[in-house]
Amino acid sequence: MNSTIPIKEGFVPFRGYKTWYRIVGDHEEPGKAPLMCLHGGPGASWDYLEPLEALSNTGRRVVFYDQLGGGNSDEPHDPSMYTVDLYVEEVDVVRRALGLDRVHILGQSWGGMLAMEYALTQPEGLVGLILADTGASLPQWAGEAERLLAELPPDTQETLRIHHEAGTTDSPEYKAAWRVFSLRHMCRLDPRPACWTRMADKPGDEVYSTMWGISETHITGTLKDWDVTGRLGGIRFPTLVLCGRYDEATPLLAETIHLGIPGSELVIFENSAHVPHLEETESYLQVLDRFLNRVETQS
Repeated sequence: MNSTIPIKEGFVPFRGYKTWYRIVGDHEEPGKAPLMCLHGGPGASWDYLEPLEALSNTGRRVVFYDQLGGGNSDEPHDPSMYTVDLYVEEVDVVRRALGLDRVHILGQSWGGMLAMEYALTQPEGLVGLILADTGASLPQWAGEAERLLAELPPDTQETLRIHHEAGTTDSPEYKAAWRVFSLRHMCRLDPRPACWTRMADKPGDEVYSTMWGISETHITGTLKDWDVTGRLGGIRFPTLVLCGRYDEATPLLAETIHLGIPGSELVIFENSAHVPHLEETESYLQVLDRFLNRVETQS
């Protein structure tokens, strides 16, 4: 990223707590709108989306924030707070506090689910929607996770099964087996990028275990029955759907979203898993830039 581009960080008050934000860039060129990025998890942080900062070189601000309970934001330590409604409200609170009247929204993984929920509230000023590495149905996601697990070596499958059932996902044996899945379907880069490891070292486990569950492939949290497939037709904003060929949020999930949202576009990155913005960064940024510019010229 161009080191001369200004960066602003701070906090937005939210429900008696503080939500941390980061803005890269300080203006938009005529006709352009900022890009607001919603990270995954739930309970992750903005860090692994860092390559998207480069879009600030194209004449727009790029806005990140850490959702309540993770990253640099406050941790309420109240699992009853961690709901879809809370995080939909937080999107709007952060957006209004930062004056993002006209904005694009990109949601990655859980952030894509959040972006769909937010878009379904019909917010004013939403110019374009990017849904990356995500799904519209967690029952469908769970079914695809079972299929991907069944493709692993038998000994890896057995190790994962034993430790999932025992709740011993912190064990070295589980972590070694999980790495086999992760290198196939989470991030195919080894070693991991620095921004990924920064994210992994930050708070957020309480949100993750409450809403998602014990692991990526075993969705046991409050989101386990979440499904907006039947409501996708209510998303009337220009929409770009993205995923990796080897994504844990498989191309089937992406296709479901694409077919459900009228006029949406679908791009699959052939050499990526769950984070093509890290795995195929240059191509990814080009796809985003073309979509954002095209939508802006049509709006």
